Amino acid sequence: MTQGLNLQELRERIDGIDDQILDLLNARATVVLDVGKAKAGESREFYVPSRERAIFERLQARNGGPFPNESLCRVFREIISASLSLELPMKVAFLGPQSTFTHVAAMEQFGLSAQLVAQKSIPSVFEEVERGRAHYGVVPVENSTEGVVNHTLDMFIGSDLKVIAEILLEISHDLLSQTGKLDQVQKVVSHPQALAQCRHWLDENLPDTPQMDVSSTAAAAQLAAEDESVAAIASHAAARQYGLQVAKAKIEDNSNNFTRFLVIGRNTPEASGRDKTSILFSVRDEPGILYRMLEPFSQRDINLVKIESRPMKQKAWEYIFFLDLVGHVEDSKISAAIEELREHCHFLKVLGSYPFAVQGEKE
Repeated sequence: MTQGLNLQELRERIDGIDDQILDLLNARATVVLDVGKAKAGESREFYVPSRERAIFERLQARNGGPFPNESLCRVFREIISASLSLELPMKVAFLGPQSTFTHVAAMEQFGLSAQLVAQKSIPSVFEEVERGRAHYGVVPVENSTEGVVNHTLDMFIGSDLKVIAEILLEISHDLLSQTGKLDQVQKVVSHPQALAQCRHWLDENLPDTPQMDVSSTAAAAQLAAEDESVAAIASHAAARQYGLQVAKAKIEDNSNNFTRFLVIGRNTPEASGRDKTSILFSVRDEPGILYRMLEPFSQRDINLVKIESRPMKQKAWEYIFFLDLVGHVEDSKISAAIEELREHCHFLKVLGSYPFAVQGEKE
């Protein structure tokens, strides 16, 4: 009980609790090192997304407050990140530069103790992981407002990498400038997708102000940091990195604006009990083929959560299909449905089975 204690006594209580937390963190780290030795002996993956999600869910269910659950997850994200760095220094490639939303998503998933390495393109992220220069990669795959990222889908056609996790990040765009004064903005710069997601606000509030596309929201923030007449549409992280002021916060047209990111690696995670499987395939051109490609899943009551098609670059008017379904490829009915579908395909590839994403922090 702390009622009746004066300020100095309360601070001493906090210091004592902090000492206990420190001792427990070091006790946890000692066990983590033993876990690392056990994993090495069994040649198992060090990073297990389903295990991390189980930790978060167990702690949130146990938390009686007043410490908020959202902050609890952030704290334990960093504890887990630091613990993993004790087992194995983890290198993660991501579509850069720093302070983009992909960078924020990578930090959400892996924490600040991971070595996050920016890459200039989505193919470069895949190459870093394929060549073993990075353990994992993070790439965007779709936005709830603007749709799929075709470059990412195309890369899976020729890559043997697997999807091992997904990240859902709620996207909030700010208008940033040196002064933070809206009436001094003479040009707005950002990534084309960010400009598109703020089109209505820009038309209403800066209708005569020129807009310019750049390679990323972070590149836009850098331009704004160099020219006080330029405003960038970018994230809070970019504002912090480039020392910019917020001229107007949350200017996205759709407040329910999410981007989905994929974590790519070399091995499919074990089943967690709440998994999603992604596949890509090309079907033969014959009557009724679209019905037959869905029938194996319908007959087994398998829930399909996404179907996306892309034109094949090799042949006109033929398509690659990307499909997400509920379940793990190790489930017998999932594997049976996929094998039945394979009979109607020119080719079929399982991209991976991985835990459903836990919604990320709004940035």
